[in-house]
Amino acid sequence: MVEVVAALIWEGERFLICQRPAHKARGLLWEFVGGKVEPGETKEQALVRECREELGIELAVGDEFMAVTHTYPDITVHLTLFHAAVAAGEPKLLEHNALAWISPAEIPQYEFCPADETILQKLRARL
Repeated sequence: MVEVVAALIWEGERFLICQRPAHKARGLLWEFVGGKVEPGETKEQALVRECREELGIELAVGDEFMAVTHTYPDITVHLTLFHAAVAAGEPKLLEHNALAWISPAEIPQYEFCPADETILQKLRARL
C-alpha cells in the first residue's frame, strides 16, 4: 500500500482541484493536489513538498479532513486529505493539465479519480 497525501485548499466557498497530466495514470481526471509520502517524511512534510513541486506555493497544513483506502488495478493507495491554505504564492501549472476553484455544488461537473469519491460525497453533504 502506498501512502498518499492531498490538500483541501479553500478560497472562500471554493476549493482547489487539479487535472492530472494526460500521460500519467488516470490521466486527465481531476484530483486534489498532493502525492506520495517519501521515506523519512511526515505526511505534512510530504504535502508541503508536493505543493511546492506541483503548484509553486507554500502550504500551511491544517487538520486531517479524512482518510480513505482505494485499490486501483495497478496500485492500492491510503489517501489522507488535510485542510490547508496557501501561505505564499499563487498556484501555477507546473505539473497539472489544468487547475480550477470549484464549490461543492460543482463537483458533478468534473470527472475525479475514483479514490476521491468518498471525500467528494462528504464535501457535498456539507451543502
